[in-house]
Amino acid sequence: MSRLICSLLIASLFTVNVFAQTLVSDTIPLTINEQNTIFVKAVFNRQDTFNLNFDTGTTELVLTNQTLKNRLKGTTKLYDTFYNLEIGSRSYQSKVYDAELTGHGTDGRFGWDLFKDKVVELNYDKGLMVVHERMPGQVINDNTYTRLAINYFDNVFTVQSSMIQNGVTSKDSFLFDTGYQRTAMLDNDLLQKAGFPVETMEEIKKVVMKGAKGNEVPVITSNLEKLMIGNYALQDVPVQQITGSKPMRGHDIHILGNEVLKRFNTFLDFTNKVIYMKPNKLYDVEYVEKKKNV
Repeated sequence: MSRLICSLLIASLFTVNVFAQTLVSDTIPLTINEQNTIFVKAVFNRQDTFNLNFDTGTTELVLTNQTLKNRLKGTTKLYDTFYNLEIGSRSYQSKVYDAELTGHGTDGRFGWDLFKDKVVELNYDKGLMVVHERMPGQVINDNTYTRLAINYFDNVFTVQSSMIQNGVTSKDSFLFDTGYQRTAMLDNDLLQKAGFPVETMEEIKKVVMKGAKGNEVPVITSNLEKLMIGNYALQDVPVQQITGSKPMRGHDIHILGNEVLKRFNTFLDFTNKVIYMKPNKLYDVEYVEKKKNV
């Protein structure tokens, strides 16, 4: 074998090996609690291990005030300094922000933008979060997955979904928000513009919820006949309506929360702007608000 051919074979094998290494997926244990909060263990600044909520409705890294005050081994500068965040076997860089509250049982949350050039798999059947370099081919070719287009705006993203009530169908944008613990938060302005028959929705209860800054938010929970997630229809979904403010200030938009999203094994392809969703073992579990009214 000539030196040239030998060199070419070695170079080819090295290239294939490097390419294979770059495509290795990072598999991380994923926990979901009774409040529908999903979280993973992560190491902040190479010394502090926290339970962090993966929140697609936010960006970068947010730590609670209690965590910042009592749990850090070192000094942390907020808002303008990048820190190392280890999730699984990979390291990411993020600025740090503060908040009064985050998902139940967590020390903070991190946003989707850490993976803006990746594919994130949320597998609730196996309790895994997997970060892929590209979309697995078997998922693309599996017709049991429904697809939703990602629409980016203001550093977050929405999908199109439909609601059906009393023979009226309304298709609108929903913030895709794994950090919101309930089913869906509806925007009253959008409902009115669509002429959606809110008055025919059975009221389940009225409560006062806490916002991310600890502020009080009056909320009505009502029964929605049908909520469409791509090709799949969820029946009799208890949804929330804020009576005094909008779900997202300055925007006419609904919010799709994790009590719905957890019912699907999901692939978030941020590069190609598409989400693949398939019903999992949680698809038919009873809604929290339904349990309270049995």
